Amino acid sequence: MSSIRHIPIIGLEIHVRLKTKTKMFCACANVDETTPPNTAICPVCTGQPGALPALNAEAVRLGVRVGLALGCTIPDHAHFDRKNYFYPDLPKGYQISQYDFPIAQLGHFAFDLPKQDALPERERVRIGITRAHLEEDAAKNIHDATSATSLIDFNRAGVPLTEIVTEPDFRSPAEAKIFLQELQLLLRALNVSEADMEKGYMRCDANVSLMAIDEHNLPAQHGYNPKVEIKNLNSFRAVERALKFEIDRQDKLIAAGEIPVGATRGWDENKGETFEQRLKETNADYRYFPEPDLPPLTLTDMRETEKVRLPEFPIATRARLQNEWGFSADDARFFVTNAGWVTYAEEVMSELGAWLEATDKRGESGSEILNERKRELSKLAGGWLTSKLVGLLSTTNQTIYDIKISAEDFAEFLHLIDDQTINSANAQKLLALMLEHGTDPSHLLEEHNLGQLNDPAALAKTVVEVLEQNVEQVVQIRAGKVQLIKWLVGVIMKSTEGRANPTQAEMEIKKQLGI
Repeated sequence: MSSIRHIPIIGLEIHVRLKTKTKMFCACANVDETTPPNTAICPVCTGQPGALPALNAEAVRLGVRVGLALGCTIPDHAHFDRKNYFYPDLPKGYQISQYDFPIAQLGHFAFDLPKQDALPERERVRIGITRAHLEEDAAKNIHDATSATSLIDFNRAGVPLTEIVTEPDFRSPAEAKIFLQELQLLLRALNVSEADMEKGYMRCDANVSLMAIDEHNLPAQHGYNPKVEIKNLNSFRAVERALKFEIDRQDKLIAAGEIPVGATRGWDENKGETFEQRLKETNADYRYFPEPDLPPLTLTDMRETEKVRLPEFPIATRARLQNEWGFSADDARFFVTNAGWVTYAEEVMSELGAWLEATDKRGESGSEILNERKRELSKLAGGWLTSKLVGLLSTTNQTIYDIKISAEDFAEFLHLIDDQTINSANAQKLLALMLEHGTDPSHLLEEHNLGQLNDPAALAKTVVEVLEQNVEQVVQIRAGKVQLIKWLVGVIMKSTEGRANPTQAEMEIKKQLGI
């Protein structure tokens, strides 16, 4: 029996729309998809004879920033090239891009995968970055199947892009998907792009082939098989599904004794399959040559300036939220993935930390106890922030930026839960009131009588009344149907409007029934 198996060799090409006010080589506005067609155009971006490009310096700066964040080398000098091909969305008959002297090359990007998505010994993956170069976008073709016509919107023509080309270092569709998710977070943290795939602000082409591997996990062939490029994948889900389908398709061809042909394929989201578009082009087909209308770029000053402006990267932020504040990995990922939450969560924890230190009487000898209390509070805070508060915000169509609750008041709210001034059920009512009115929790607690019933005599009296009103259930409990105690606890919670402590209520019931 043959021990040869085949593994996927995957590389990505990602086009990222840069967040600039104007286009790459003209003064036309860099507009979004809601702008009426062909209203942000000029002779330059529509390729009129004699129109000359003028470089957008902000696009270069953002491109350099992306290269630095990806660990790339930024050269002292770079220049633009003409990439020649003919298609209706390319009015000049060529695209101004970069080929042999890009602004960034030879970098890497490392990220972690959840255990359920990781291959053996690949929970942390390091992906090589071949290059990250600048280019202009093409126009947008609009095909109307009903009328069998095609229209072109030139608003997108000339929009600045950075194209990120990876090494073929991915070994599974899941790795490719998670890389793109991490890249999106990084691009947003850098403030260079919205990187929204559904809007086309980040578009992905995936290259995939299969390589034969022997029993020692070494290549059983020389070189790679011809690669297939899947074009214009516009969601994380599409990238993963398209790669899975294509790997399976190529695997079946190889099993039948065929070698997959290098080609460009599209992705049909509805059918869940790739389809052939054309044979794969090579760089020679594009006939690159230096762009004669643009001078070479000098990047030395911009490179050094951008190095000191780089923000904290999302991967580092997640690690810090866990190490410094004690949040779980899931909570940290939620905060980093959703804009505005990192700042709010840290402000809440800062308030809680200050309160803990101010009330700690143990000094250095109690430091480990203090750290344990911090971990308890971070778990409490994480749960209420990522579950209860998120749920309330979604029901009211609000975001964290709309919230009326200050970090100080949210920390005070958590104190009330932590010291059992209020139980979980009434805490949810209190949080809804805080979200609606923006008032401090102690005031609302008193105003709406939501505090925990901590008077043992009052609780005992309530239990007596409930037992007298539910004689039938008491008889059944005495006969051995003890599960009805939970039902009686519910009656007590209702009669006290949620103010009773359910644990103490259950203990009091058992005490009075002699159980």
